[in-house]
Amino acid sequence: MVRSKVGLALGSGGARGLAHIGVLKVFQQEEIPVDFIAGSSMGSLVGVLYANNLPLDMIEELAIHLKRNSWLDLTVPKRGFITGDKVRGLIRLLTHGKKLEDFSIPTAVVATDLAKGEQVVFREGPADLAVRASISIPGIFEPVEWEGRTLVDGGVIDRIPVQVLKEMGADAIIAVDVVPCLPTVRMDNIFDVIAQTLSVMEREILNTRAVDADVLIHPDLADINPTAFTRVDECIRRGEEAAREQMDRIRGLIGERGGVG
Repeated sequence: MVRSKVGLALGSGGARGLAHIGVLKVFQQEEIPVDFIAGSSMGSLVGVLYANNLPLDMIEELAIHLKRNSWLDLTVPKRGFITGDKVRGLIRLLTHGKKLEDFSIPTAVVATDLAKGEQVVFREGPADLAVRASISIPGIFEPVEWEGRTLVDGGVIDRIPVQVLKEMGADAIIAVDVVPCLPTVRMDNIFDVIAQTLSVMEREILNTRAVDADVLIHPDLADINPTAFTRVDECIRRGEEAAREQMDRIRGLIGERGGVG
């Protein structure tokens, strides 16, 4: 039988979003197919790297060992503390300058039009532009100007882009939510405060909607700050653990829809 088309929604969450790497590692080990990817913020970054067929062990090593000065370009604050030129250049390098439509897995990247309060979904065009817009945490990164729009973090309007996957044609949807319900983190600097404020806002918005996914993977990241890029290995490990806990449900889901072959 023809198997179902599996969509994977990777949510926003700053450093916590690196748990997506662990989820994908388990999917690869267990031979779970992924036919469509949609991501917001950090979920979009991990998603495009995976869709570009970068080895997951390489993505993991890069996430653990990448020095902050490789992607951090601080500026005198006007609309953000970080200009984002370095991180966009790094994304361009890792995606080999490809456009989204060039990836082997159809991929959508979600950003937010700050002026209109609208969702902007990239499915075509330069991957580095789309992801740079999607990761633009308001107040931390300078927004991206694109075709007359001012774009910021996709999580502001759509933290876990499940509906986008439905529109792409997925009929079995797995979502990964990396934002804890009850965080226990300390906030030691302005970056922590801004990132945690956004997390609280996103969580409250999501609480007003049902996450209409067939399977929800929710790693336990309550003690990890969204700016804690020093705890990458822990985030990845917890993503692996959460994915394995849901593996029976995932296999059942795929089986219900027509088998894996």
